[in-house]
Amino acid sequence: MAHRSSPGYSVPTTLYLVGPGSWTEVPAVLSYEASDPFAVRIGFGEPGEPVDDGITWLLARELLAAGLERPAGEGDVRLWPARTSGDVLYLHLRAPSGEALFELSRATVAAFLQQTEALVPPGQETAALDVDEELAVLLSGGGTDPGTS
Repeated sequence: MAHRSSPGYSVPTTLYLVGPGSWTEVPAVLSYEASDPFAVRIGFGEPGEPVDDGITWLLARELLAAGLERPAGEGDVRLWPARTSGDVLYLHLRAPSGEALFELSRATVAAFLQQTEALVPPGQETAALDVDEELAVLLSGGGTDPGTS
């Protein structure tokens, strides 16, 4: 995507890595940019460090919303609400290097999604994209148009 200034929303949160005998707190930031309206980023990092220094996963906003109510996703990213607790959402991430199961606050995710929907309502994502600009960037190899001086 082209780099341009657009409204966005981020919220710090804590995920809990589910281990065999305990949970480990993992600081994270949920981020959304109106210029990339289909995507939500989850950045993992140490407290006080920029998320850019950590690991970032890209999820479909629609997938995150669906996972609040029912099991959603397949493959590398899956989400589902806990059956026993109203505020627990499970997030399973799988990569070639391994996999992890996290618990996070369902209410935090729901509130985050409400803020993203205020920026770009569901169903309006395509209208928020500047398709002509994105196409020009892709066709120019990601930079300025080589045919212009």
